Amino acid sequence: MGKSALIIVDMVRDFTDPKGLVYYPQNREILKFIQEALEEARKKSLPVIFLKHQNRKGKIDRKAAAMRPNCIEGTFGVEIDPMLTVEEKDYVIPKRRYSGFFGTDLDLVLRENGIENTIIVGTKTNCCIRATVTDAFYLDYTPYVIRECVATNDEVVNEVHLTDIDKYLGHVITMETYKEMLAKGEL
Repeated sequence: MGKSALIIVDMVRDFTDPKGLVYYPQNREILKFIQEALEEARKKSLPVIFLKHQNRKGKIDRKAAAMRPNCIEGTFGVEIDPMLTVEEKDYVIPKRRYSGFFGTDLDLVLRENGIENTIIVGTKTNCCIRATVTDAFYLDYTPYVIRECVATNDEVVNEVHLTDIDKYLGHVITMETYKEMLAKGEL
């Protein structure tokens, strides 16, 4: 298999912190698993990319206007949760839409690093995870989603989207499988 990168989607305080504007307890619960996946990726020197949802303050954004206010630039809500360690060598890419590829330089960063496999973790499985996985698939990356490292506010919705991702777009794997694949050099 080819070279891989870990992509951490929207683990910002508006989603992960009880004081956040669109907090879901499920997001807090997966933080420890995402940190574990992050540590494993660093052991293998995989590139790490943090995608952070960020709406512009005081500027027109039709998508943001249709939703509860959240992830406004310059606020506590767009900070990456402090339970996750961000290092100088990591990429932090702001995004304004569900997909981490839409209107960002994520594809360029991946191609510059020779990436073939995207390991995608974070929130929300039915929106940002699904959209990022879909675009990764369309751009000819092989997406992997670590089951224990994704969440949304409804477990049934989470499972439906993981089933679709595994069937049509990529691979849904467990943390144990992730570690085994890294150890064998398959990711």
